[in-house]
Amino acid sequence: MTEKYAVVVIGGGAAGLSAALVLGRARHRTLVVDAGEPRNAPAAHMQGFLTRDGMPPAEFLALGREEIARYGVELVRDRVVEVTRGENLAGVQGENLTEAQGENLTAAQGEGFTVLLAGGRTVRARRLVVATGLKDELPAVAGVAERFGRDVLHCPFCHGWEVRDQPFGVLASSPASVHQALMVSQWSKDVRFFLHTVAEEELSDEDLRRLAAAGVEVVAGEVAGLMVEDDRLTGIRLADGTEHARSVLFLAPRALPQTGLLEGLGAELHDTPFGAYPVVDATGLTTVPGVWAAGNAIGFAEQVVHAASGGYRAASAIVGDLLMSDLDAAAQV
Repeated sequence: MTEKYAVVVIGGGAAGLSAALVLGRARHRTLVVDAGEPRNAPAAHMQGFLTRDGMPPAEFLALGREEIARYGVELVRDRVVEVTRGENLAGVQGENLTEAQGENLTAAQGEGFTVLLAGGRTVRARRLVVATGLKDELPAVAGVAERFGRDVLHCPFCHGWEVRDQPFGVLASSPASVHQALMVSQWSKDVRFFLHTVAEEELSDEDLRRLAAAGVEVVAGEVAGLMVEDDRLTGIRLADGTEHARSVLFLAPRALPQTGLLEGLGAELHDTPFGAYPVVDATGLTTVPGVWAAGNAIGFAEQVVHAASGGYRAASAIVGDLLMSDLDAAAQV
């Protein structure tokens, strides 16, 4: 028999685990499906999360899994490959209804989703939380992928304090990279902005004025690769052979939102400079009834603390939504 849940949470990062914790404490049968590919896996530590500043991401997730297990939430290491709508899920109603009322809801409720996992398991849920995050596509520069999350970084709020006052490089991917070069100057006054494949004439006069005011040196020429000694970044090598001593390189990965499941359900997306993300309300509810999204599934800039908060908001909204749905249906039968 296909197993039935009140909620299936797709994704076991900060957003998904936070949602699962709230749902478990609200006494809803909840399943978390996690493929085990967190976005922040390359980082040794996560920063800026009050009381968790400096904690390794893997430790944070392990503690989260332990916490949800206390409330009976199930977690399976698998991947959701398909979600379809319209399965009737009477029998997983809220605890406020009597058994007889729950049985009488069979005809009244046509809500629900069928969730197919890569391992072959099929489950059903009344509500979904999609916390599938995004993937970072790195520039095709030799050495970048190997050092990403160490001394090749993308977020000064995540890592700026740890590398403060060191010689920074910033790798341009578009004229918009000027913003990153200006931002990182908050953490170091020795910043070189490598234009790479961006022509200097693509920068506006305002860009150039701000870079000069911040003391950021603009370096023309394509970057060929990184210089590494004793497992640490020591410099940037240009295609013409010029070398620049640097110990930190910031760059902007291309964001690849993992929205396939949401698109399959017909969720409306909106375009941003960092990819297309689902249209959501203040609780994370998408344009598909019964489907919430949280974390990097709704935006590029969602840090761990934002993701945890978003999961909490989505779950608390679902608890109220399920309760009112049950009570309204019970009152009509």
